[in-house]
Amino acid sequence: MPLRAEGLAPVGAAAAALACAEFVRSGLYGAYLTQVIDSQFGLPVTAAAGAWTAHFLTDTVMRSPAGALLGRYGLRPVALGGAALSALALALMLLAPPSVGLLLLASALHGAGFSVMWPVAMNLTADAAREGYQGRALAMVANGILPLSGVGFLVFGALAGRGDLFALGLGLGLLLLSAGLTLLLPLRRVLPPGPDPSEARPARSVVGALVPLLPAAFMQTLSMTLLGPWLFRIAEEGLNLSYWSLVAMLGLGGAVAYGIMPLTGRFADRDQGRARAGVMIGYGLVSLAFAGFAFLPAPWLLFVLSAVAGLGYAFLSPAWAALVARVLPVAQRPAAWGVLMTVENAGTALGPLLGGLALAQAGVPGPFVLGAVLAGLTSAGYVVFRRVFQEARG
Repeated sequence: MPLRAEGLAPVGAAAAALACAEFVRSGLYGAYLTQVIDSQFGLPVTAAAGAWTAHFLTDTVMRSPAGALLGRYGLRPVALGGAALSALALALMLLAPPSVGLLLLASALHGAGFSVMWPVAMNLTADAAREGYQGRALAMVANGILPLSGVGFLVFGALAGRGDLFALGLGLGLLLLSAGLTLLLPLRRVLPPGPDPSEARPARSVVGALVPLLPAAFMQTLSMTLLGPWLFRIAEEGLNLSYWSLVAMLGLGGAVAYGIMPLTGRFADRDQGRARAGVMIGYGLVSLAFAGFAFLPAPWLLFVLSAVAGLGYAFLSPAWAALVARVLPVAQRPAAWGVLMTVENAGTALGPLLGGLALAQAGVPGPFVLGAVLAGLTSAGYVVFRRVFQEARG
């Protein structure tokens, strides 16, 4: 196991709490409200879009303060406060008379509460990882939680057809469970024994270590959301793929990524230089795959390109986690990681917009060309930033 024995239970509790929160938030805003906002709430359809925006805006804005609060007050109080605020927000949606203003307020409160969950889980995992296993530990936890987002989308989407408020009750129950799980977290961080040699690093050095990480933080989420909302349309109009062919292609890419990740994680965890190289290789492969998709090749070649993209993410995911864990000083890591997660959320928010604009202006190849260019520039940037990472290590 990549985690120290004393960290297994706390990390498991944090991961379970985050999984509950992700399940609810993806299903509620991505699948449920958009279907029932008029029939069950009596509100205009645009109110569902407003709820989505309010939630993700406060989540994004509050990620940096959440990291700072985590560093100052510890794990359990911050996680419990965020989970309780999320549950309160859903209770307002369920129990109060519906109105646009109340829906936007509840969504914003939910976003503020949710904002602490990822920083808590990731910082706790990094602190509890065995030396030399940070990238694998972080990738294992993050990639284990993310599928719950998709499951929540499907479950809440199906429950929207019931014509009652059962889905909101289920969501409230899961968020209360999430709050209960945070009580199992330690009050303070689970740090390894011994002093941290980087703890006395001056503030400007911390900022200098943080800045080169920002492009990868932004592109890590942008590269996925650039295509996500438009994928089924692109598959039908330009790639000549049926629904199940698209599912099979995505499944192949995911299988390659998850299957090879133990090896690429071991590569990234060797040292900081290899972690940076893993990020560079990962974005390079993603850029190559996107460029290939832009030519709209034969279906069999699309599957090859999907495998190339999966290999890219197999390098990228653990290498990015290992790089963050190694570059950022342990003492300042919660606050700094909050900044990185703010940038990641910005990539999530802007990806669908940029992908839609590229699709409208250049047709089906547009989003792929844009993704290839941005991923290629990011990969090249980590060659340019080589000296910066060497200085941060010193």
